[in-house]
Amino acid sequence: MTARNIIGSLEKLIKLHRSFNQLAIRKTAILKANDTEAITALLISEQKHIKAISQTDKERERAVEEFFAANGTAGQPASIHTVTELTGPEETEVLEMLKAALIDEMAKLKERNGLNQQLIYQSLQFIGISRK
Repeated sequence: MTARNIIGSLEKLIKLHRSFNQLAIRKTAILKANDTEAITALLISEQKHIKAISQTDKERERAVEEFFAANGTAGQPASIHTVTELTGPEETEVLEMLKAALIDEMAKLKERNGLNQQLIYQSLQFIGISRK
């Protein structure tokens, strides 16, 4: 069995994270503009993204379990490294590339969310609400 379903799930996760990153960039602008209506709408979009990411990650987990079962290695740790030990060079290269792209998107999101947290904290300080 090939890792085609795993690859598809990873590609979908990357696409969702890129879209989520775009929301985080928009959120920065909205926070700076102090547009509460836009923040509310954006938070709804973020929740939809979180749900889609969670669902896609479950699909990825199922694809990995099926891959291991089909290759007679059920119960293996579900990691890209473990999967690539069972794939050919082409799939291994694609999986490693997708892993790097997903890590990159997640790092960007973490950085942007940190910035947005700082903006929120500064806004709260400005209006006299302390963080507890």
